[in-house]
Amino acid sequence: MQTRPFGRDPHRVSLLGFGAQRIVDEHDCTEEEAIAIIRRAVELGVNYFDTAPSYSDGQSETRLGLGLEGLRHKVWIATKTGGRSRDLAWRDLEASLKRLRTDYVDEWRVHNVMQPHDLEGIFAKDGALQALIEAKEQGLVRKLSISGHTDPRLLAEAIRRFPFDSALVALSALDHFIYSFAHDFVPLAVEKGVAVIGMKVMALGKLAPWTEQALRYTWSLPVSTAILGISKMSELEADVKAAASFTPMNDVERLAFFREIMPLVRADVLRWKASEWMSGEWYQLPELAFS
Repeated sequence: MQTRPFGRDPHRVSLLGFGAQRIVDEHDCTEEEAIAIIRRAVELGVNYFDTAPSYSDGQSETRLGLGLEGLRHKVWIATKTGGRSRDLAWRDLEASLKRLRTDYVDEWRVHNVMQPHDLEGIFAKDGALQALIEAKEQGLVRKLSISGHTDPRLLAEAIRRFPFDSALVALSALDHFIYSFAHDFVPLAVEKGVAVIGMKVMALGKLAPWTEQALRYTWSLPVSTAILGISKMSELEADVKAAASFTPMNDVERLAFFREIMPLVRADVLRWKASEWMSGEWYQLPELAFS
């Protein structure tokens, strides 16, 4: 498994990141299957695992904790908080640590910054950022992170204001064409040494007919890792095989890929680019005081 540096940190993470959102009943994955998939992933060289308390009301974290029992020292665990205040964020972290069966997480991120008021709430006095800083000072988290699917300007402003260690952002080939993190966020992140983690790589399955190209597009960007949702052993094996055979996409290949997928650049496909989460209506760029 190829590994890459984690931004400013010399620690190396696997090119393939394990998205744990789908190892849950909701995605027809039993607890026994989830544990087996997780343990097999570690065996195959995957060392980066991403989850959140909001994924099936904590079931994802619980199963990840079970699956990584005895393997904690081999892996990097990232989880999130949807809270915008210090107190809500702290409650999330305390519950996450219990479900994950660990006394620390490697990476804790503020989840899904969509609107200017999210950013202002996080940075306000007694905002979520205060909890992140306190948790790091107490050794409960190692790296501080932020995530966003929709508006790259908000994430860019966040890393200008505070030296976040990483950012999880939407980097599918379809995201290239509207509110593009690849254009409007990644260069600044690289300049500042912020580790970039790609998500939405398969565009909620819409890029499945072009799986190889979709993966190569995202992995060819300056990302530390890209997380893929996995709920079946066969999916894990296929993703690991793709990572093992990865070669960077050249400009000619990228343009040919873009020509094929352009008809999918629609609001009903890129539903995370919506003003209201997954509404299918295009996000309306707000006026930003800091733009």
